[in-house]
Amino acid sequence: MGSLSIWHWILVIAVVLLLFGRGKISDLMGDVAQGIKAFKKGMQDDDKPAEKPEPAKSIEHNAAPTAARTDVGSKAV
Repeated sequence: MGSLSIWHWILVIAVVLLLFGRGKISDLMGDVAQGIKAFKKGMQDDDKPAEKPEPAKSIEHNAAPTAARTDVGSKAV
């Protein structure tokens, strides 16, 4: 009594077809297929390397020094 025979499965499938109709089930399967395709495409996009980033810009520390200020640090008395 615990196992389902072929007649039980046929009855279940018939009830499902009567409730949902053939058109709704095929539309549902089409939507599922589109979702799977979109998921696979998204996974492939993640695997592709990103565009090469620009090289980091650095500041040259060997620039010519500006004129030294004489008033910095002196106290007027």
